[in-house]
Amino acid sequence: MTEIPTAPRLGLATKVSYGVGSVASGVGSVALSTAVINYYLVSVVGLRPAVVGIVIMISLVVDAVLDPLIGRWSDTFRSRLGRRHPFMYASTIPIGLCTVLLWRHPAWISAAAMPLYVFTVLVVLRIAGGVYQIPSDSLAPELAPDYHERTTLISWRWFFGLVGSVLLTVLLQGVFLKRDAANPLGQNNPAGYASFGVAAAVIGVACILISALATQRYVPQLNSPPKRRQSARESMREIFAVLSNASLLAIMGSGLVSGVASGLGSSLQNFMSYDFWELKPQVIALMTLAVAPASFIGIVAAPLLSRALDKKRTMMTVFTLSVFSGVVPVSLRLLGLLPPNSSWVIPVVLTADLFVTIALGITGFVIVSSMVADVVEDAAVKTGVRAEGLLFAANGLLPKFTTAIGILLGNMMLEMVHFPETAQAGRLVAVDPAIMRHLALLQLPVGAVLNLVAIGVLIFYRIDRSTHEANLEALRLGAMVTEPPLATIGGPPVTDPTAIVT
Repeated sequence: MTEIPTAPRLGLATKVSYGVGSVASGVGSVALSTAVINYYLVSVVGLRPAVVGIVIMISLVVDAVLDPLIGRWSDTFRSRLGRRHPFMYASTIPIGLCTVLLWRHPAWISAAAMPLYVFTVLVVLRIAGGVYQIPSDSLAPELAPDYHERTTLISWRWFFGLVGSVLLTVLLQGVFLKRDAANPLGQNNPAGYASFGVAAAVIGVACILISALATQRYVPQLNSPPKRRQSARESMREIFAVLSNASLLAIMGSGLVSGVASGLGSSLQNFMSYDFWELKPQVIALMTLAVAPASFIGIVAAPLLSRALDKKRTMMTVFTLSVFSGVVPVSLRLLGLLPPNSSWVIPVVLTADLFVTIALGITGFVIVSSMVADVVEDAAVKTGVRAEGLLFAANGLLPKFTTAIGILLGNMMLEMVHFPETAQAGRLVAVDPAIMRHLALLQLPVGAVLNLVAIGVLIFYRIDRSTHEANLEALRLGAMVTEPPLATIGGPPVTDPTAIVT
């Protein structure tokens, strides 16, 4: 039996405070961004693309394996501080320390030892990020059980996540990556990356603490199922039953495909910005400012559109439009329909495309996050177990594996186009445009097709408003229905949201 306590009454201050925690996620999305890390390790540190791809891939696989354990642990953990908050507090020190170390490696680290150093720091940082992110995300369905209110709450979450991402991107590109006598290309300035790491650590840790402390008072009103003794076999059967939910499998299946596209796009993103479009870091910083109003539009639109059209229909529509929007500039360049990169038209076109793509994508991201939250009650009705942490961790499990594959694929594309060794370790000149054109011809069709397939898989998601309200009523009445085992469920088995926008 799953008991639902009286839902907390969330005022604006609480929604904002909970949302502020996602500033840390936005900061982490930049500080741990494959786009930034990949470019830094290849073009500044001087590691081979294939080596970097393998290091990032393995760190993501380790993280993916441990995330469900973190989610399960937070579901079953009991303390006077609640189930989730102790994890959030514990994450702060390793997140702060490893963020600094990732971008400011000790001088005594040799070139041969650098891959091992980066791998170690990345693994610890990703695990610490999961220790914060999974319990923090798991609070959403508990704080807002209502079908539409949770979409609004998650909208605040996405809004502040984008605030953190934009803030760190602007600081990195517009402030820290400055040209000097030793670094005529500002994006190759190692001191700038070191300063960026310190700023990311301070901002991220501060926002984690603000969010955790602000929501601490709601712990008595959150779900706290009684502690149970289980054998390892019983625990595994319960986990299997929770993860057999058909709607969850649809989301995970989508993430399986979109993860490859996300990894591919993120691994090549900065190479495309700096070497295909020949943008300066400061221009990128100005372009990034367009993300703020675009994300605001998406966040406001998500609850309105989901009420009018329901969640799944809205999400699939806006994601499809965002995919087509995102490929327009590169397609126009490959067709010879854009002026040279030196023209002022290029930043304008790219900024306009970024605005539209982000507005559409964020609308979809908010809604799909709310759809994941709706699986919590659906799974609880069918299994008798509330497992928010396990569900949110499982949602990110397969995409992390496939993102790792996509990253390796992107870096192998760099090898395939013979990205020159002279373009690494503090290069002073741009890469041959023919090489970058070849790279774009490889990436563009593969990424677009993968993203469209990922959207199509979500057609198998089954929860709508009436289903959710029936689930809430069943939980209130204590009526639990047993779902068939995984082998009898029809349909194919999401998501790192950035996968589709990228």
